Parts: sequence; structure tokens; C-alpha cells
Amino acid sequence: MTPGLLIAAPASGTGKTTVVLGLLRALRDDGLAVQPFKSGPDYIDPAFHRAASGRASFNLDSWSMSLEMLDTLAAKADDADFALAEGSMGLFDGVAKVGATGNGASADIARRMAWPIVLVIDVSGQAQSAAATALGFSRYDPSVSIAGVILNRVASPRHERLARSGMEAVGIRVFGSLPRRGDLKLPERHLGLVQAAEHPDLDARIDEYATFLRAHVDIAALRDAATAVARKPDAQTWIRPPAQRIALAQDAAFSFTYAHVLDGWRNAGAVILPFSPLADETPAADADLVWLPGGYPELHAGKLAAAATFRAGLAEHARTRPVHGECGGYMTLGEGLIDADGTRHQMAGLLGLVTSYAQRKMHLGYRYATLHASMGSFAAGAALTGHEFHYSTIIEQPDAPLAHVTDAEDNAVPETGSYRNRVTGSFFHMIAAAS
Repeated sequence: MTPGLLIAAPASGTGKTTVVLGLLRALRDDGLAVQPFKSGPDYIDPAFHRAASGRASFNLDSWSMSLEMLDTLAAKADDADFALAEGSMGLFDGVAKVGATGNGASADIARRMAWPIVLVIDVSGQAQSAAATALGFSRYDPSVSIAGVILNRVASPRHERLARSGMEAVGIRVFGSLPRRGDLKLPERHLGLVQAAEHPDLDARIDEYATFLRAHVDIAALRDAATAVARKPDAQTWIRPPAQRIALAQDAAFSFTYAHVLDGWRNAGAVILPFSPLADETPAADADLVWLPGGYPELHAGKLAAAATFRAGLAEHARTRPVHGECGGYMTLGEGLIDADGTRHQMAGLLGLVTSYAQRKMHLGYRYATLHASMGSFAAGAALTGHEFHYSTIIEQPDAPLAHVTDAEDNAVPETGSYRNRVTGSFFHMIAAAS
């Protein structure tokens, strides 16, 4: 059994990612094999986790995953010395209606895994009052355990003394106190952090986070606070592959893939054949299906428009075999993509979709999709859970809808995806098969 903790916060933007990366690297440098996890549907933070720990980070999500799937993924820590999970948003933040096993809150994961929670609290602009927040979180839900807090963005020794005195007064343990350091913040983009692969100095940055954490946090006490519970992995395949041989686009424009999806495909015997559209590569000639994941095609639209070899290879494959695109991959399969400057770029033209970043609108939330047409090996009628997050606007979508899609409150959403012949696309990123 592997001991674990969940690092959470009262809200987004408190600095918990920096804390998690520093802890992952510090524990790894101490000789521990640390298995990272991320609560919720996030494909950017796990890449940073992997860079810090040397192990793939897996998403755990209570709205879209069954209990069996959660336990199977948690068992990825069985060969590790320690499990460290990063929460999302505020600890108890989720959607209004319960999905597969919960409402998507980080607290659901802590409860299921019996992991104690360490709250990262931003104390800027307050002192003893931060203890009221911590006390409220510790009493809000008795089914989860708040092991203590890490104070972040502390302005001075006096500020630290006052904040600590408040925590001591209400019996909240303080594992550490982090001075304010604006230089330790990672740059962000419209979907979250700038991707891990885009940081040439990422390893040095993470080393600096680890040094910072060691100087101000009692890491030994954090390790002692962790708990371990045995898991029973599901021997069955919990996410089947859409084909046997899958040509998977992988580069800076197409990087949003969930580790549990690829792991599940491989465990079911599928072969992943990576290729790079940005390098003007064609998908493998013997692939059964081409899968274009999400990413940032809008940042590389000109280069994709000029990738004639890639586009010709994609069209040739689509004559006889299926092609699917998720979000950014879906936009790439369309007729055109209008970037933030208003310039239209010709895309693959395998679907009639035209999207625009000049007319930005955020689309965010869980999705439940029932397919109208087959999507690789997923037949019409199959149900999938997923998540949508993008800022593009549909200008044209002349093809037939791929699925009936609803949000977490069962409201129909207009982003249904579409299909034409063997080509399919959706704005939601698949997380699991619901049927």
C-alpha cells in the first residue's frame, strides 16, 4: 500500500501547482518513486507533473469516471513509494449534478482514496483571518480529512507570526510558510499554463521550486501525514481503443492527450503510431485510424496550412479509413481556422467546419455524448463522457451532427461535433466510455 496526500486550496490561483511541482521534485531527489495525479479534466498540469517526478501523471475525475476506473488508476501508485495528487479549483468546487461517482470536486477524490488534504492558503491581504478559512474547510465535510495547511505569499516574518498564531488558535497544523516570490510563477495562456514542452529551462525551474519548498516546508512531516489504503484494480479494459493501429498526432499543436486514455488503449493491445503535422509528416500508411487530439492549432495555423504533405496524407487515409479530431484536432479537420488577428487559414477540408479565434467565447464544462454515427470502433448509440474547454467560435458547421451532447446539468449544448463519410470531430475531449 502506498501512502498519499492531496494538495488542494480554497480557490484557484493560490499557488498549489508550484507547491506540487516542488514537492514532487524534492521527494524524487530524496530517492522516492512518486506517483502524481491530477484531480479533474486537465491535460496541461500532468505534463508538468511528469517533468517533476519522472512518472506519467493520471487524471482522477469523479464526474466522468466509475469507481472501478478511479481505483484502477489509483493503483498506478502501487509500485511507487508515495502518491501526490493536485486538486483543481477550490477543494469542494464541482458541478451541480452528480455524474458517474460524484460532482467532480477534488474532495470526492480525497474521500475515495482516503488521502489527507493539505490546503495551500494564499494569506496575502490577511493574517489571522486565514485561520477562519482553514477552520471552515476542516469542518465543512467530516468525510474528508484536512491534515493542515501551507501558508503561501507571506509578506514578512511578522505576517507569518500573525498567520501562524491564528492557525494555532483553532488547532490547524501549519506544515510551512512560503514567502512571496513573484519570480516563481509559471506563465499562462488562455487554456491555463504554457505547456511544459515550451519551457527550455523547465527542469532548472522545478529544481528551484524544490529548493524553495525544502527551505520553508516540513517535508518529513508531510510524508508522515500521508495515509495508505489498498486498491483493487479492475482487470477488465476500462477504456477500449477506437482502433488497433492508431496514428496519433503529437507535437506542439496537438498535445492534449490524457495519460489514462493512451494507457488504456495500449493495455487493450492497441499500437500508437505518433506523427507530427507541424513537421509536415503523414500518418502511418498502415494505421487503422488517425486521431488528432486537441492543443493549440490556432498558434500554428499558418504552418499547418502550409503542411501540404500532411494534408494530402490525411485525405488519402480518409478515403478508406476513419479519422477523428478532438477540439483543436476537430478545427484542423475543417475548411478554415480564423486566428486572433482575423486571418483565415486553410485547414484540411475534410469537414465543412470553420472556426474563429477573432470572435472569442469561452466554452467550458463536462460533456455527455451519445453518438449518432460511428467514431472508429465506437458504434452509433455509444455514450461517452468528456470535457470541453476552448475559446473558438463556430462560423460554419454544415455537416451532420456527430452526437447528442449535454452538459453536466443535462442541458443540450450546440457544439455537437460533426461527421462526413469516415471523418468525425468533436469539441469535447473523451475521458471514458459510459456504455
